[in-house]
Amino acid sequence: MNYFKKILRFAKPYRIYALLNIISNIFYALFSTLAMISLFPMLNVLFKQTEKIYTKPEWTGISNLKNYVTDTLNFFVTEQSEQSDPGEVLMLMVGLIITMFLLKNLFNYLAMYFITFLRNGVLKDLRNELYDKTIELPISYYSEKRKGDTIARITSDVLEIQHSFLSILELIVREPLTIIFTIAAMLAISPKLTLFVFLFLPLSGFLISLIGKSLKRKSDKVQNEQGFFLSILEETLGGLRVIKAFNAESVFAKKFQSSTKRFFNFSNSLLNRQNLASPTSEFFGIAAIGVILWYGGQMVLVDKTLEAELFITYMALSYQILTPAKSISKASYSVKKGNAAAERVLEILETENPIAEIKNPIELTSFDSDIKLQHISFKYEDEYVLKNFDLTVKKGTTVALVGQSGSGKSTIANLVTRFYDVNEGEISIDGNNIKNLSKKSLRGLMGLVTQDSILFNDTVKNNIALGKENATEEEIMAAAKIANAHDFIMELPKGYDTNIGDSGNKLSGGQKQRLSISRAVLKNPPIMILDEATSALDTESERLVQDALEKMMKNRTSIVIAHRLSTIQNADNIVVLQKGEIVEQGTHTQLLALNGTYKKLVQMQSLAS
Repeated sequence: MNYFKKILRFAKPYRIYALLNIISNIFYALFSTLAMISLFPMLNVLFKQTEKIYTKPEWTGISNLKNYVTDTLNFFVTEQSEQSDPGEVLMLMVGLIITMFLLKNLFNYLAMYFITFLRNGVLKDLRNELYDKTIELPISYYSEKRKGDTIARITSDVLEIQHSFLSILELIVREPLTIIFTIAAMLAISPKLTLFVFLFLPLSGFLISLIGKSLKRKSDKVQNEQGFFLSILEETLGGLRVIKAFNAESVFAKKFQSSTKRFFNFSNSLLNRQNLASPTSEFFGIAAIGVILWYGGQMVLVDKTLEAELFITYMALSYQILTPAKSISKASYSVKKGNAAAERVLEILETENPIAEIKNPIELTSFDSDIKLQHISFKYEDEYVLKNFDLTVKKGTTVALVGQSGSGKSTIANLVTRFYDVNEGEISIDGNNIKNLSKKSLRGLMGLVTQDSILFNDTVKNNIALGKENATEEEIMAAAKIANAHDFIMELPKGYDTNIGDSGNKLSGGQKQRLSISRAVLKNPPIMILDEATSALDTESERLVQDALEKMMKNRTSIVIAHRLSTIQNADNIVVLQKGEIVEQGTHTQLLALNGTYKKLVQMQSLAS
């Protein structure tokens, strides 16, 4: 229940629907009972057992409820019989029964109508908050977690909570009220028979509860396995080209089939246990009915302490308890399943973001002086990737970071953009520690072009416009021209309105990269970070992209992470990294003259002049 208390906060905006649902359920429960009680006067008329009463009975207290109700009904039937023939009285009784059942079903529909808005509202808000949290959490979170598992939590787990949420409302209001009203009517008819019946209920309740104990554990396994095979599916779709190229279809098929087989076994175990709920509760219900038939029959036929028509009404009422009892049984199992789903969803919602903003952060709107990395050290796991690293990037200069793979170049880009936080030291912009800046204003100062062009399944125009909300078509075209992208865009079937497919797969590597540059150009930030932006391109594409980058970098502060050293020869400062430490820095000419690490890197790429 603890998890559901946390989920219930999502119902607050829809509390009016919850209130209307509760009111409708109260009337439903009331008319459910009255519908059964209304059988009694009709049976009286049919069996001609109506005692003639000509004076209206008086209320003398709750202890005399049964006699008062019976005498009132007899008085009503006597009065009607004096004025009409028995056929008309019978029609009146049938009309009463139909009216009661009509009202019962009307309020049943209204209860379902109102709860629909509540359920779907909770579903919408829960998914929205999960999505917001998914975006808010740092990149490091997804390097540890499977993406498919997150997808499973936002889809199937939230849906499971929605169904359980409905069940728990029925559990709290509708079904218990139906049982309470029905028991009250049964007590009014025969307290002795009702007491006898309820001696058997704790036993059946205990046996039913035994079935549900392991449901949460089994449900956990099902939901975790679903997350696992969705992860395999997500990885398969992302790496389909490599899978096909290496004939690895069977490897991934085996992994997927192994997961779905476990899912099959877990689901069978869970559903078979869950399916026991309805037949078990029905069996115990029918057993109770059997006991009532035996004991009540004795009261009617042997002891003569209960009228036959009252006993038939009593039987109808006792059978009516079966449906809500079954529903409560099913709902309690559903809640146990939903509890496992709620736990998984709340795990994401309650994950603390290690890269949190301070209260009232600084909103930096311009870049005026420099970026300083002072004595910074950083590790992803156990080993430090950067150690006591110092670097100053002055406004308007281009600083290039070079070195072998794993030397820490891309880590610096991740730290400056605050995708990760430093373990030691400080990064500041214009003297402000970036931890004191709002993340939005910090990233608003920066444009990022990465080695992998991250594009979305949308039009060319919308992919470029991601860099600036409400950008005009003229601004988008101007940015594309600077990035040498306009010409190839105009050759596409629908120009700027062409859909580029999933991850931009309809375009070449060079075209994708030029769209990424267009996006950065349109954003027009004062600081540009280029993370190996040309390393994956052929010579022709590299020339076009490099030309686009040079245009974009004019009059800007740039941090360039370079693989191909030919692209950074004109940088104001080239920083050579080795195992997270600076081993050399200076201009291209100065570093060649040192005859050290940089010159070796240049010679390896056959670029020595």
